[in-house]
Amino acid sequence: MFALDSRLQQDTIALGDLPLCRLLLSKDANYPWFILVPRRPAVSEVFELDEEAQQQLWQETTLLAKLLDGLFDADKMNVATLGNVVSQLHMHVIVRRQSDVAWPGPVWGRVPALVYTAEALAHVRRIVERELGDYLQPIEA
Repeated sequence: MFALDSRLQQDTIALGDLPLCRLLLSKDANYPWFILVPRRPAVSEVFELDEEAQQQLWQETTLLAKLLDGLFDADKMNVATLGNVVSQLHMHVIVRRQSDVAWPGPVWGRVPALVYTAEALAHVRRIVERELGDYLQPIEA
């Protein structure tokens, strides 16, 4: 059974489910920083997914990256799976701009996380839900 890693639960806001992945938003408002987590139990590496799920992960990652690139006027899209701290397979999709506080360095640990205001969080939710439409489903309890 799929369960989200406790660190991901703590550090993100769940936005909904795509066909394979749970879509999360990092609680760090310094950057539009999204995370895709395949809803498969005990998977820590892409190669542990079957071929169909690997293709679906890449399709969802590409769709999200293209969408965010346009919505947030990115100078660069950072897409990565690392898993050094959280072993559960997850794909970071981070909008980078030359004006962001960590540019051109990595986002991890560069500056303290900036908490989303209620208004900013609602705005991000609205645009993601609008742009993904029916492709993004509510999370089933």
